[in-house]
Amino acid sequence: MMRLLLLLLTTALINNVVLSQFLGLCPFLGVSKSVKTAAGMGGAVIFVITLSSALTSLLYNYVLVPLELKYMETIVFILVIAALVQLVEMALKKFSHGLYAALGVYLPLITTNCAVLGVALTNVQNEYDFLTSVVAGFGTALGFAIAIIIMAGLREKMKYNEVPNAFKGMPIVLVTAGLMAIAFSGFSGLQL
Repeated sequence: MMRLLLLLLTTALINNVVLSQFLGLCPFLGVSKSVKTAAGMGGAVIFVITLSSALTSLLYNYVLVPLELKYMETIVFILVIAALVQLVEMALKKFSHGLYAALGVYLPLITTNCAVLGVALTNVQNEYDFLTSVVAGFGTALGFAIAIIIMAGLREKMKYNEVPNAFKGMPIVLVTAGLMAIAFSGFSGLQL
């Protein structure tokens, strides 16, 4: 149990998928304009990564390995992720149309979010069992949600700050993301 808790903390904070591995930057930069939409995207990513980690682990260990089709892992994983994103998109469209509209084009982009596929491939490379894959997936997605919500909060506050013309818009967002990455690198000193 302690090993799983350490894995959860490590994937969420120390090896944050956005701020230390630099995966999933497109939705991180694009959807982080308001805390509400960032939280919605974070929730959708948590659902997709956690469930895709579970499904890809089962498919890999109980279908691809026994049938000696390990070379098909990337294609199979992409198909699983695409199906899950479609499920999330349909659910949001039906139950939370405001959030669906706010996420816009970034919701289907979860399918191509390299963080989602990266987690599934990392779980296979590390030879994680089912439970460990799910915890690693959840921790990674939680780290993404934490990063995007913090960035959204900072961007909401930056709207009221005076910024030099050369830094207005995306340049100041990139500087802020860099400072966040430096701040999160402080977690690497934790002795877990």
